[in-house]
Amino acid sequence: MASEIDICNLALGHLGDTATVSSIKPPEGSAQSQHCARFYPIARDTLFEMHAWGFATKRVSLAALTSAWPEWDYCYALPSDVANLLAVIPPDANDDYSSHFVPTDTPFTSANFAPVVAAGRYVPQDFSSEILEDGTEVIYTDQQDAVLRYTAIITDPTKFSPLFTMTLSWHLASMLAGPIIKGDAGAAEAKRCTAMMQGYLARATSSDANQRKANPQQIVGWMAGR
Repeated sequence: MASEIDICNLALGHLGDTATVSSIKPPEGSAQSQHCARFYPIARDTLFEMHAWGFATKRVSLAALTSAWPEWDYCYALPSDVANLLAVIPPDANDDYSSHFVPTDTPFTSANFAPVVAAGRYVPQDFSSEILEDGTEVIYTDQQDAVLRYTAIITDPTKFSPLFTMTLSWHLASMLAGPIIKGDAGAAEAKRCTAMMQGYLARATSSDANQRKANPQQIVGWMAGR
């Protein structure tokens, strides 16, 4: 598996550099290592935001906070490593599409429809991510005991898939091109690297999507009484 240094040197190699960086934490002193230390976290984190990567998907029970807004029943603290929010689900749901049974004597009609789980039906929960005045990142929802599925920012590069690693190396190269090559040539090289990154991104996301399967089993309101 590639290390951070391997990925940085791979990115430098894409630019025709000698690619002999040995440390970015801290930078070893070369201009290349300083640029890599600066741009590697940005390239990595933005790539996690571009797709719901399977190897970076987590499911956690959220820590409840006091809700300050009557529009939402519950408020929860967001995990610190969130890149993308995927779904708010009940604690016993298998996935975003599972039927979720809650005992109830209330018939399901258009009059009492709400974004909650009705008997024998699973409705994905609405949510809103916001920031409190003290800077705390929170998520508002009407789901009690909410579980969050999300894409996490993975800092251990040994967890990356091979195609993700290649995509990241070209993404990083596009950021390094300007500082290392400079001028019009650097801008042109950055554009070339971005095109290469997009090609690898398409392959990586396609491969990643093939690693899991979930069949939607949603029941819309007008079919519920059948």
